[in-house]
Amino acid sequence: MTSFNDEYSLLAPGPVNLHPEVRKALALPMIHHRTPEFDVILKRVLTGIRQVFQTKEDVYLLSCTGSGGMEALLVNVISPGDKVLAIVSGKFGERWAEMAKTFGADVSIINVPWGEAVNPKDVEAHLQRLPDTRAVLCQACETSTAVAHPIQKLSEVVSRFPETLFLVDAITALGAYPLPMDEWKIDGLVAGSQKAFMLPTGMAFISFSKKAQAFFDSANCPRFYFDVRKEKKANASGETFFSSNVTILRALDVVLNLINKQGLERLFHDIHRRAEFTRIFAQKLGFTLYAKSPSDSVTALVVPTTMDGQKIRLELEESHNITIMGGQDQAKGKIIRIGHMGYIQDQELLKLMDNLGQVLRKFDPGSLTLEQISMVVNDGKKWLESNP
Repeated sequence: MTSFNDEYSLLAPGPVNLHPEVRKALALPMIHHRTPEFDVILKRVLTGIRQVFQTKEDVYLLSCTGSGGMEALLVNVISPGDKVLAIVSGKFGERWAEMAKTFGADVSIINVPWGEAVNPKDVEAHLQRLPDTRAVLCQACETSTAVAHPIQKLSEVVSRFPETLFLVDAITALGAYPLPMDEWKIDGLVAGSQKAFMLPTGMAFISFSKKAQAFFDSANCPRFYFDVRKEKKANASGETFFSSNVTILRALDVVLNLINKQGLERLFHDIHRRAEFTRIFAQKLGFTLYAKSPSDSVTALVVPTTMDGQKIRLELEESHNITIMGGQDQAKGKIIRIGHMGYIQDQELLKLMDNLGQVLRKFDPGSLTLEQISMVVNDGKKWLESNP
């Protein structure tokens, strides 16, 4: 029988291919969120998700997209007029800076060239000038550029300032590579269901350090739905404050069990392996890497100058049933982005390289021969077999 992934490959940086066990869980009949059956599931999930965050603190389960989780991190710890430093290296850094401005923060920005990672010394210099900065905002992975920022080094810098919180958008990072919240002294962390958790879009997961929790009551940004104090109280009673997202939480229970069985290290290894494969063999087809500090969760590839990345992406989808993403804003048409999270099988990686080669050949017949494409695919197969 042909599997779903043989017919269609979702290799975007999110949403991602769903694990077969997740699809089974999503197909179960609906149950009510105020029942003993669901109470047991919720209790397991609230405990189990801490292992992915690698924290002893509470993790809150919000029915919203990742951007809602980014907003929740902000409004629970800042007040209008607070100084906030935003690291902007792409579309999602821009979004978080705009959110902070919307809630009245006095926002300073460190603009980082697209494709590059922030220098922790620049953050340190800023905080030395303005030690009363309430929060530093940074993406662990800037999804629009596939850049991984040096979160551990940044945490070391920010943690030296007692009144400053380090808030990290790990939506395209948590569960894909190490981000131990407690060990690295991250004060606020947000993840999204549709990324390394291999679930449908619709939930954000957030957690705060004790340092950040000390600001819950003094922060006076408007908040109602995203007031985690309500959620904290409800969770302590074995419930969610608002209606629970039963379908996704039941599937999350399955995912956390899968992660527990294989271990985080194996999960990180598998995603790193896919990233390495993509980086090695896409370059053999003629692409170059866009990110100078590439993330394991997503790879951005610079397309040949004679081609349009948007057309490459469209051709892959329409002719080969493979979905990847293109570039945004200044990178539109110049790059393609390939995700490495979710349920991805080796044959999908080989199919991607084969079809990418065919697409390049279609748009520029002189760029590759059929023999060259075949050689890349065969070498890729050998590499996967020797790197299990």
